[in-house]
Amino acid sequence: MGICISRASPEIHDIDYGHEHVIYYQQTISDHRIGSLHTHQGSKGFNQDAAILYQDYGMENGAFGGVFDGHGRNGQIVSKFVRNRLPSLIVNQRNSTIIKGKTVIEHDGEFESKDFHIWKDACFSAFKVMDKEIKLMEHIDFSCSGTTAVIVIKQGEDLVIANLGDSRAILGTIAENGIVAVQLTTDLKPSVPSEGDRIRKSNGRVMALKEEPHIDRVWLPHHDSPGLAMSRAFGDFVLKSHGIIAVPDVSYHRLTPNDQFLVLASDGVWDVLSNNTVASVVWGAESEESAAKAVVVAAIAAWKQRFPSSNRDDCTAICFFLQKNMHQELYNMPKDLDM
Repeated sequence: MGICISRASPEIHDIDYGHEHVIYYQQTISDHRIGSLHTHQGSKGFNQDAAILYQDYGMENGAFGGVFDGHGRNGQIVSKFVRNRLPSLIVNQRNSTIIKGKTVIEHDGEFESKDFHIWKDACFSAFKVMDKEIKLMEHIDFSCSGTTAVIVIKQGEDLVIANLGDSRAILGTIAENGIVAVQLTTDLKPSVPSEGDRIRKSNGRVMALKEEPHIDRVWLPHHDSPGLAMSRAFGDFVLKSHGIIAVPDVSYHRLTPNDQFLVLASDGVWDVLSNNTVASVVWGAESEESAAKAVVVAAIAAWKQRFPSSNRDDCTAICFFLQKNMHQELYNMPKDLDM
């Protein structure tokens, strides 16, 4: 199941996509593609990552990008289900809000205007509905399986970013010395003080294993399971009464002419590559079409170098370009970025 947008209506309708891990969708035939996607299976079993880049989402020149990192026995099922369903839920929730005539206010002196708050409310509502739909799926156990979600919605010069879990989004922007990375999301892990406090207040336990003391995990009050390494996720219903929530962290960014590209990736990329390294890889890629693959290839090489005896995680990336002819501009800039 996938999605499409009708020009006659802002509604998004379900269509059949199959079961690919990554999907690039264009509503209209065009020679211009706004970005690229790539994924590579790790050494733990099934590739549980899924991703979508949707061109002309919501409006002409709009876009939707999302990366979903599944985990647990049925992680590969839930990540694809969310990838296929969430974009339509968000648009439908947005349309419902507009029809109801809900009023919103500006604050913080930034753009955060009516449009942003409508999209923000739509994300909160859609994520809640999404989690309920997962729970209602018959014959599949998601008690200890789930998925992260990091999405970016572009409408004109406005970005709405929603994050659930430890996948990440960065922005590549031009500075005096070249391209630099700006992190747009917070990795929502139990090691974050506010996240850990919420889990403990709900009787969940936060504890690291002796063999991996640097990774805090979430456990049931009286059982050493399931050991979830993130603090928010779709699914994982055995922990939903112990502090794991499906409420996204939603933020806003107003694009400037210096903002060149976005990268969304699963934690298999961020575990081994810094934000600036990823931005540098995208900057130095041969083409926009090859940029996402270049990021994943760099992550795989870093895994082999840094953790040669460890099981490599699935690695998935979206590179989403914000300016036309971005690569021509970048090749004319200095490339002495400190990696």
